[in-house]
Amino acid sequence: PVILKLLVIARNTFTEAIRQPVYAVIITCALLLFILSPSVTMYTLDEDIKLLREIGLSTLFLSGLFIAIFSATGAVTEEIETRTITTVLSKPVGRPTFLLGKFLGVAAAVALAHYVGTIALLMTIRHGVLETVTDTHDWPVIVSAAVALAITLLLTAFLNYTYDWPFGATGIVNLAILSTLGITFLAIVDKEWKLNPAQNKIELFEIYGSILLFMAVIIIVALAVMFSTRLNLVLTLVCCTSAFLIGLISDYVFGRFADTALWARVGKVIVPNFQVFWISDAIYEGAAVPARYLLIGVIYAVLYSAGILTLAIALFQKRQVG
Repeated sequence: PVILKLLVIARNTFTEAIRQPVYAVIITCALLLFILSPSVTMYTLDEDIKLLREIGLSTLFLSGLFIAIFSATGAVTEEIETRTITTVLSKPVGRPTFLLGKFLGVAAAVALAHYVGTIALLMTIRHGVLETVTDTHDWPVIVSAAVALAITLLLTAFLNYTYDWPFGATGIVNLAILSTLGITFLAIVDKEWKLNPAQNKIELFEIYGSILLFMAVIIIVALAVMFSTRLNLVLTLVCCTSAFLIGLISDYVFGRFADTALWARVGKVIVPNFQVFWISDAIYEGAAVPARYLLIGVIYAVLYSAGILTLAIALFQKRQVG
C-alpha cells in the first residue's frame, strides 16, 4: 500500500535526521541559550520578562530553522548526489510518495526538536528574571531541569555503552520524555514546592507562540524539499535562507505596494509572510494571542506548504536521478 511505503520512508528519514551530529549540536546550543537567557535579560529595567519571552521564542525559531534546512537538504539532495535514490525508485515507489515521505520524516524530526525547545522555553519563562535583590530562584524549575538532564546523560551513556545505541539521537528522545515529566511536575507545583496548579506560571501565550513558530518552520521544510529537488546542497541552503529573510520583511517589501503594483501583489502571494507567525508586537503591548489568530496562522501554513509540495512534486517528476 502507498500509505505503508510513505510511512516507511518517513520513518527512515526521521531516524537519519535525528542521528546527524548537527541535529544534536543545534539542540544543545539552543538549550544553553535558554539556560543563559534569564541572566542576559536581567539588566533591562522594566522590560525583563518581555525581552526574556522574545529571546526565548527567537531561540526556538532559529533552532528549528537550522534543523529544518540542514535535515531537509540532506534528506533529498544527498540521496540524489550519492545516487542512493535510484535504489528506492527502482522499487515500486512513486516519486510523489518518496518526496512526501521525506517531508514527513523531516517534519517529525523538526517537531521533536521543537517540542524539547518548547519545554525549555516554558521552564525558562516559569523561572523568570531576578529583577531585584529580593527575588529568589525558582528551585522546582532548576531541580526539575537538572534531574532531567542528569538522568538523560546517564541513561543515554548506559544505552550507548551496553547496546551501542547512537548517543545523540537516543539522548534527544530520552530528554523529550524526561522533560515532559518535568514540565508536568511544574504544572502542578508552585515556587514553594506546594501543590498549586493555579500558580504554575505556564501560560497559553508561549504555547500559542510556539505553535505559530512551528508552522513557520514547516514552511521552511517544504521550501527546502522543493529547492533540493533541483539544486545542490549549497544553493538549497542559500535559497532557503533568502526566502526566510525576504519573508520576514514581506509586508515592507510587497505589502505597502500591493494596492498599486502587480509585481507586489504577485510577490506577496508567492513569498511566505513569516511576520504572521511572529508575535513580537503582542509581547511588548501585553496583548493576548487569540485562538482565532492561531487557527488562521495554522491554515495559512498548511495551505502554503501544500502548494509548495505540489510544486516540488511537479519539479521532481522530470528530474534525472540515474
